[in-house]
Amino acid sequence: MKHYLISEIIYWIIAVISIISFFENFGINSNRAYIFLGFSILSVFMALFRRYFRKKYSNKN
Repeated sequence: MKHYLISEIIYWIIAVISIISFFENFGINSNRAYIFLGFSILSVFMALFRRYFRKKYSNKN
C-alpha cells in the first residue's frame, strides 16, 4: 500500500513542476509549453487513478 501512496505523491510533484514549466515557457516557446501542459494533465489523471486504486484496496482489507 505504501508504494501506491509514494507513486501518487510523485505524480503530484510532476504535475506541479510541469505547470510551473508551462507558465515559464508560454511566452518563449509555446510548443514546449503545451507539452508541459499535457504532462501536467496526464500526471494529475495518473495521481487520481492511483488514489482511486489505493482507496479501493485499502477498503478491502
